[in-house]
Amino acid sequence: MIVTLLLLALFLSFIGHIAALVTYVTKRTEGSLKTFINTTLSNVTLAGTCIVVFLTKPHLLRDINLVFISWIMSGVVMFVTLGIKIKIFITIYRRAKDPANYHLNFFGKKVLHSTVVKKMELAIFFGTIPFFLLSGSYFIARLLNFFLYKHL
Repeated sequence: MIVTLLLLALFLSFIGHIAALVTYVTKRTEGSLKTFINTTLSNVTLAGTCIVVFLTKPHLLRDINLVFISWIMSGVVMFVTLGIKIKIFITIYRRAKDPANYHLNFFGKKVLHSTVVKKMELAIFFGTIPFFLLSGSYFIARLLNFFLYKHL
């Protein structure tokens, strides 16, 4: 059980590291650099701990439930990508309501400017679709399997 928790903590640390990297590249602030360095140190520490545990107690490595770990990891990926999609949708919706981003045509209908949707947001939205679909389908299929047959 301790090995499963270590591997899941390492996976979550990797996701936090990717998020810190994206934040640092986009904002270039000192706080985001510190976060990036802290996640790097946590990744190295957790990976080192996993290596020490696996080398000292190899029987724990055989007892890992890979189906459970992959199910949890797919659920995390699904919810992270869903959160990204929701955040992008909310920012686009707020920009669409801003009067600086639209004008009224001759018939009184709202015409949105191209500034409402940024190209990077569009690329991220469509780029995360395969990850969302693959991880989401695996997560939901295993969840249904658990509820119907009482095993993952």
